[in-house]
Amino acid sequence: MEYVLLFVFLGLTALGVPVAFALCLAAATVLHFFMNMPLVMVSQMMYSGIDSFSFMAVPFFMLAGSFMSAGGVTGRLVNFSQALVGSFTGGLAQAVAVSGMFFAAISGSSAATTAALGSTMVNEMEKKGYTREWATGIVAAGGTVGIVIPPSITLVVYGVIADTSIGDLFVGGFLPGLLMGLSMMLVSWYLAKKRGLKPEGTFSTSALWTSFKDSFFALMTPVIIIGGIYGGIFTPTEAAAVAAVYGILVGLFIYKELKFKDFPKIIFQAVIGTTIIMFLVGAANVFGWLLTNLQIPHHVGTFVASLTSSPVLFLLAMNVLLLFIGTMVNASAAVVILTPIFLPVAKSLGIDPLFFGVLMVCNLAIGCITPPVGLDLFVASAITKVPLEKVMKAAVPYLLALLATLLILTLFPIITTILPSLLR
Repeated sequence: MEYVLLFVFLGLTALGVPVAFALCLAAATVLHFFMNMPLVMVSQMMYSGIDSFSFMAVPFFMLAGSFMSAGGVTGRLVNFSQALVGSFTGGLAQAVAVSGMFFAAISGSSAATTAALGSTMVNEMEKKGYTREWATGIVAAGGTVGIVIPPSITLVVYGVIADTSIGDLFVGGFLPGLLMGLSMMLVSWYLAKKRGLKPEGTFSTSALWTSFKDSFFALMTPVIIIGGIYGGIFTPTEAAAVAAVYGILVGLFIYKELKFKDFPKIIFQAVIGTTIIMFLVGAANVFGWLLTNLQIPHHVGTFVASLTSSPVLFLLAMNVLLLFIGTMVNASAAVVILTPIFLPVAKSLGIDPLFFGVLMVCNLAIGCITPPVGLDLFVASAITKVPLEKVMKAAVPYLLALLATLLILTLFPIITTILPSLLR
């Protein structure tokens, strides 16, 4: 049965069937033909997979990001990033990485972060002497931190599946996301130096202060979310709702760029995005239930234990697997499918579930720009009209830097766990 399950899933995926449908159809095939169970179980298990209060955070975080983006937040964050690092060599390229970190703290999505950066930064970089291919490559790479830096929708999904504190996961993702951003800044500086680009301006304290004041309310979003959770004021789900309301208030009454006529479009976009994620999670829950029922996690754990008892070797092998899977499968779906399989193995090797979850998400984020089918590569290419193969080539230096960062995070778990342990 397990071979049929995996064969049908992989076969449908190879034929271009969306992952969620492939998961459901594979599970339905095994349930109907091998286990003689009614197909209504598929819908019942899909519902039970998303029947969690914590999952209500997903639509609220999506609404928060959409309201903030429509309310003029993106442009202000970009201006602040440029004032902060624009005077360095390759300043605009570095500003893309900084803007990506700031916007990630609002959107919770790598694709949304990539889209926001692509629509605001590429043309500006081209005017300053950057090639359009390079600008698109750094935009694609900059979006990767969208699901690592809190709030992260993918970390919410992992927290529910793994029964791990979402607040701790949010805080644990901060330093890894920051390191990923800094590594991309370093690559941009090196490439700009190598290609003879000069600094785009001089550092101005007054300009930095002005842009900081202008973007202050946007920068307060992650502070409100993390501070509220750790201050015991609200749960992660309530924090998401607060962030959505905060986004409305900022856009309507402070920046005054959000209009009531924009609400239907924004809400509709959030509904679509939420539906896609929830359908994926529900479908992955059915698939995961079958995997568990067929004792595949136990077999995998036994197999891994026979190969190595070293946590480091296990994590390195997981990195390779997750980087590959991240190119093909939505990060949230990958988390739902793989967590029940590999988390028990990780625990048996003494690996902290919090660290394991953040490392999983970092891997899947980097998979978004790993050729040949990284999601962020496609998003950036679609926005800037640069051929996909040229985007891939331009993103390679950033991919290598992110892989080096991933290795550091794997070898030094304290980078992930130190902030949650200090704040508990």
